[in-house]
Amino acid sequence: MKLIPASPDSQSQPSRIAPFAELSVVWLISIISCRIGELVYNSVVQGVPGTLLKTVAVAFLADLVYFLQSSCLLFVIYLLLTFLSVKLARVVYTILCLFLTLIQIGLTVYFGKTSVLLGADLYSYSSAEIRQTVGAAGGLSIGLLFAVAGVIGLVILIFRLLVNRIQVRPGWSFGLAGVGALALLFNVGEGSAMPVLKTDYANNLVINKPAYLARATLTRFSGKTDDSVDIYADAYIGDYGVTNSAVGITAVNYLAENQYPFLHKEETPDVLGPFFTTAPTPPNVVILLVEGLGRAFTGPDAYLGSFTPFVDSLAQQSLYWENFLSEGGRTFAVLPSILGSLPFGQQGFADLGTQMPDHLSLPGILKKNGYESAFYYGGNASFDNMSALLRKEGVARIVDEPTFGAGYQTMPGANGFTWGYGDKELFRHFLAVNSPTDTQPKLQVLLTVSTHDPFRINEQERYLKKAEQRFTALNLTPDQQRDRRNYRYQFASILYTDDALREFFAAYRKRPDFDRTIFLITGDHRMPEIPMTTKLDRYHVPLIVYSPLLKRRATFRSISTHFDIAPTLLAFLQNNYNLKTPPVVSWLGTGIDTTRQFQNSHAYPLKMTKAETVDFVMGPYMLNQNTLYRISNNMNLESINEPSQLSQLNATFDLFKRKNDRFQNSKLLPDSLLKTYN
Repeated sequence: MKLIPASPDSQSQPSRIAPFAELSVVWLISIISCRIGELVYNSVVQGVPGTLLKTVAVAFLADLVYFLQSSCLLFVIYLLLTFLSVKLARVVYTILCLFLTLIQIGLTVYFGKTSVLLGADLYSYSSAEIRQTVGAAGGLSIGLLFAVAGVIGLVILIFRLLVNRIQVRPGWSFGLAGVGALALLFNVGEGSAMPVLKTDYANNLVINKPAYLARATLTRFSGKTDDSVDIYADAYIGDYGVTNSAVGITAVNYLAENQYPFLHKEETPDVLGPFFTTAPTPPNVVILLVEGLGRAFTGPDAYLGSFTPFVDSLAQQSLYWENFLSEGGRTFAVLPSILGSLPFGQQGFADLGTQMPDHLSLPGILKKNGYESAFYYGGNASFDNMSALLRKEGVARIVDEPTFGAGYQTMPGANGFTWGYGDKELFRHFLAVNSPTDTQPKLQVLLTVSTHDPFRINEQERYLKKAEQRFTALNLTPDQQRDRRNYRYQFASILYTDDALREFFAAYRKRPDFDRTIFLITGDHRMPEIPMTTKLDRYHVPLIVYSPLLKRRATFRSISTHFDIAPTLLAFLQNNYNLKTPPVVSWLGTGIDTTRQFQNSHAYPLKMTKAETVDFVMGPYMLNQNTLYRISNNMNLESINEPSQLSQLNATFDLFKRKNDRFQNSKLLPDSLLKTYN
């Protein structure tokens, strides 16, 4: 009898499994190759932070965990397919690895451009918003497409050259799958996200990006969110006000928490009145929200050096809070927080759309007192559902890119996309359409856009040269100058916006309504594209209150947030101009602190992205994903081990999250109050 060699598909099952380990070795090489590419890419674009050896070691450890966990899942798919065909199993495995490699490249490029990890917030934006963001950032360049094609070719080449040259016993395949299963079972990957390096940027750099996205996606669609709390917490969490008062936090006494989760008496003190001369008529209020304006690069002690010389000079003539915080890490939170001191909901208050509960806000209450409100934005106000929120709050006039009219120049774009009109054009348009002789009091809110990725502005070359001049003027060391040049487009855009503000105020001073106007300037959040040092850095913004009505200037080192602005302004106007304000409110803010020394009398959540509510500040502490930090007087963070404080912050944060869940299915305020003020 003639023996015919068995075909691969007629082999015993252990023999069928053996190629899995061989393929997995090549998969590991592909992961490491992508990581090397990421480290090289970021070292060129942003520099490798800290100790190179430690950065590389931690990064490879994170990749090893990802390799083991992904191998477990790939093993299940491979094993099932071997019952049909070993060849089919090998082909599918290779295709899946190519797909995962593409994801890794995409996430690496995203992080390299933004310094931000892409997680569940990917699912928080509409397809139109994603297209706008990607398109305005330049889309897919020819160079990037060639790089992606090159990596795909390299991975295919690695598989073709190495797979058949590696001989591994079947037991290795089962062993690899077993170790991967244990890594999944014990959720080892979470450890890679723990802070181990000196800066927040460095910790984010070493995280395996596909693993991070996978965990965030699983959390998102499993029904468990970052806002989830202990369902038995009612048994041991005390009243919000009592919990806070124990550590010197301003207490809030809620009136009917089951029906109205955030309802309380309006007791915000008038802390601004002593600094102002009272005018014969209520003043105009102009709120300037500057995209990405962070304390890292504005103010006399900015750790990156200040790139806002005009804003700095204005602060010296103003009430200036150097340790102010935004409530969100992206723009979605700024309008609800500043105008309404509103809770977040699951993905930001405005994201509730037609389900937004009726509420009181700064525009609505001022409208009841004879004010006219308007919003001006160089981009499209439908982004982040801003226009829907503003209309609900009674803002009758919304001026944005589609309604700008002729005679204005948009910012440079790519592939037909642009964010809209630059800040100089925004301010020019604002001054053109507002009559300086109109005596009706106004609340006007302007949101800028020029300091936004891709940081392409009109007069680009002029401001790139100004950035170089600023590097020299700041007396930076050669190493610091090299580092700053990695972000020259970002710094150029900041200088452009600073000049736009200079021209805006120079023109406004010539108007008769200037003498009865109060200006507030703050950032919507800190620009993330320049790497951050701590978890708090993303929220650290200035607040400047400037007006010809000021009697004296002052600088405050106490911490307050965007939640505190609306209650403070209304308390000031009610106390000095007899405006009618509601006796009970649902503000999350308790008012701006005007203490000169460093302190924090507030307990507030912070929302990094639409999908993440993992940050909480309370007194001198910050909580981030069950890690406790002490906030120093220069707003740096020190990781500490204080179990009692950790328990207290967790309890208070959990109570907020339970209320935040509940208000969406209840009401914020009684109907009688809404009817009176809306």
